[in-house]
Amino acid sequence: MEAITRLTADKPVVIFSKSSCCMSHTIKTLISSFGANPTVYELDELPNGHQLERALVAAGARSGLPVVYIGEELVGGANEVMSLHVKGKLVPLLKQARAIWV
Repeated sequence: MEAITRLTADKPVVIFSKSSCCMSHTIKTLISSFGANPTVYELDELPNGHQLERALVAAGARSGLPVVYIGEELVGGANEVMSLHVKGKLVPLLKQARAIWV
């Protein structure tokens, strides 16, 4: 849990992902399409990726990868991010976290 806090500190958008996951790719593309430059951690490419994945579950991530943090707060997985987008709440959240300005 401490590792997750350290990795998300002072970053507007953090995505924990797997390089081969199509949903992770979709969420990275969606968030980037607004002009945000998310910090992405590909768990399958990190030596401690399995430990980080367990820590994400302990932190409250319920739906597997991707796991998205905006403004150092756990937003959730692909379903939660897409739901925010459909409701028109994703862009304001990104602005509030200073991930985008326009």
